[in-house]
Amino acid sequence: MTVTSEERASGRRVETLARWVVDLAPGIGLCLAISIASFGVQVLEVHLFGHPFIEALVIAILLGIVVRLAWTPGKQWQPGISFSSKTLLEIAVMLLGASITVSALVTTGPALLIGVLLTVVAAIIASYFISRALGLERRISILIACGNSICGNSAIVAVAPVIGASKEDIASSIAFTAVLGVIIVLTLPLLISALSLTELQYGVLAGLTVYAVPQVLAATIPVSLVATQFGTLVKLARVLMLAPVVIFFSFYGSRFDLRPEGGPSKKNIFKLVPWFIVGFIVFAILRSTGVIPEQAAFPLAQTATFLTVLSMAALGIGVDVRVLRQVGGRVTTAVVASLIVLGVISYMLIQFLGIS
Repeated sequence: MTVTSEERASGRRVETLARWVVDLAPGIGLCLAISIASFGVQVLEVHLFGHPFIEALVIAILLGIVVRLAWTPGKQWQPGISFSSKTLLEIAVMLLGASITVSALVTTGPALLIGVLLTVVAAIIASYFISRALGLERRISILIACGNSICGNSAIVAVAPVIGASKEDIASSIAFTAVLGVIIVLTLPLLISALSLTELQYGVLAGLTVYAVPQVLAATIPVSLVATQFGTLVKLARVLMLAPVVIFFSFYGSRFDLRPEGGPSKKNIFKLVPWFIVGFIVFAILRSTGVIPEQAAFPLAQTATFLTVLSMAALGIGVDVRVLRQVGGRVTTAVVASLIVLGVISYMLIQFLGIS
């Protein structure tokens, strides 16, 4: 029987796909094993304490670093590790858009929304210059600034590909902001009596300063329902700043020598904005207009979380701990100082708007 050219081409495509899967399998399998272990630790935390003090995302990075300390993966592991740290991470960021509902923010009022926007911008600028003053390189300074000012880990992993940040920059930024995120959750309620905050004021303060949405819930649920509702809404307003910030660096990063190596030319607008950010915006619009129903938003968010943890495991495996030791003290100082500035700005906003 004669084989047609179309059949031969189809056979080559299948063979190429099979070879691609085989090449990726070892590295992805390794990252998957670390991710499953990380979720297992998080489940244990919930069982013992009622909520996770350290999220699976951070645990995955730490476990990945431990694996790298004990053993350096060979060449056969690298394709899957690279795919997990880049492509799967970009897919996760895109899916995060489905968790954003713009209409929910209307109830907070325009003054508070504008205040949140100005707070985020001011905090990014202040944090960046604090980091630079401490001698940190521009890319990690931007990661720290965006992580502190917007939404912690999600902001860091979304901005990193756009500015060409290294694995060490990403991992160190996430590691230190994550540790402080836990400390914030545990200590923030102490400010209620120290600053004589009402439940509403505390909720707004938590929404402006705490990194992740789950951490906002952990910090506000023990206080009151009002604190939880407003803390969550304000936090969502901060998250909405992620897309404009990433787009800004996509358009203007090259002016500050922040474009990834081999990055797109400024002449092509469609290549300036990464595909996963376009996807993020599209998913947010579809979610806000009801095209993506509420019952579908949760599975998409869970998928994004799982892929992010998988990516963080890959990033951890690729980290040279010696580099982390070199920048550790300065990164910690930069994150702490930036967080203090964010807290001061947030408190000033609450007082200025007369929130009571």
